[in-house]
Amino acid sequence: MSSFLRNIFGSSSPEPQSDSSLDDDRAHPIHVTDADFRETILKADKLALVDLWADWCGPCHMLAPTIEALADEYDGQVVVAKLNVDENPVTAGSFNIRGIPTVLFLKNGREVDRIVGVQGYPAFVNRIEKHLEVETA
Repeated sequence: MSSFLRNIFGSSSPEPQSDSSLDDDRAHPIHVTDADFRETILKADKLALVDLWADWCGPCHMLAPTIEALADEYDGQVVVAKLNVDENPVTAGSFNIRGIPTVLFLKNGREVDRIVGVQGYPAFVNRIEKHLEVETA
């Protein structure tokens, strides 16, 4: 596949990994599955952000650095997770996911917000801050 098409449509090959020595101290999203979604996300005692994605999805790969940055920025305040919809169709279906990337915001086991498609870092920060403010009010 040409690099042009790979950039548009994604690729089945994994994304290149950054030099892990540069970001060892950074927080990363956790990877959840159908089996542990309830315990890890729905029973979380804080706001949870879940990125629903697939390996073949080009826009999902475009969003990945934003999700990584959010995991680091909100470490300890927000549970930031990723769920592969191809490997975990039950959870994706239970939230009526029709397109990816979709990012769900959940509190107390309930969806409180969602963003569908690729958005910039500020859009996610605004949503997170809005829901964190509600918690402290």
